[in-house]
Amino acid sequence: MSIALRHARVRYGPLEALHGVTLVAPGPGLTVLLGRNGSGRTTVLRALAGTVPLSDGAVVWDGAAVTRMPAYERARRGLCLVPERGAVFRSLTVRQNLELAAGDHTAALDAYPQLEPLLPRRAGTLSGGEQRMLALSRALVARARVVLVDEPAQGMSPSVAARTYELLSDLDACVVVAEQRLPPGLRERAGRTTYVHELRRGSVVFSGEAAEVARGTWGASERGADRTGRGPRAGHPPTPSG
Repeated sequence: MSIALRHARVRYGPLEALHGVTLVAPGPGLTVLLGRNGSGRTTVLRALAGTVPLSDGAVVWDGAAVTRMPAYERARRGLCLVPERGAVFRSLTVRQNLELAAGDHTAALDAYPQLEPLLPRRAGTLSGGEQRMLALSRALVARARVVLVDEPAQGMSPSVAARTYELLSDLDACVVVAEQRLPPGLRERAGRTTYVHELRRGSVVFSGEAAEVARGTWGASERGADRTGRGPRAGHPPTPSG
């Protein structure tokens, strides 16, 4: 199980947002796309989901090229995108939002019990953190094979953010999240490695394990230049075992 970009280029009008990006997100497990605003991390998610076209390169899902497959067909096949904004139906109630994802939303309320008293409320009246919980709970009950999330913990308290990453790490899916920094307290499940791809100005400058970033092996002095000479090269993550 994996989803990948191969030499992917994306253009917004005359501007190129991704410059030949190659990266792999293996599953089941968690892959983190790190980068500041404008780095290209959100564009990577959109390219994987098919909501923006590639001007060159390929999207590969479980070994098959899906570059020309439309976004709705990728969704039918088990890909779920949770964007940073517009991830819930604001005019519908919390209950209706959950029912659109699955008839039985017990698992969503087990994941985020805070949503239960909010079931009759319209999603547009929720706080930012509550809307993120609702959007993510819809993804959790959808039983997707690939889950792509842009800044999953935005607006959440530290405890709810930690719970969110625990839930995402436990999914039997290929999970890719975009963040500005490595989430604090990120814990790996036994037998699973969390991978990181760091982007800068539309290019991958580091690919490796999250533990390496957390230890500071890939430090600030190295940022801004491609990592070379040791371990997996930028844009070429290690091949996952199994």
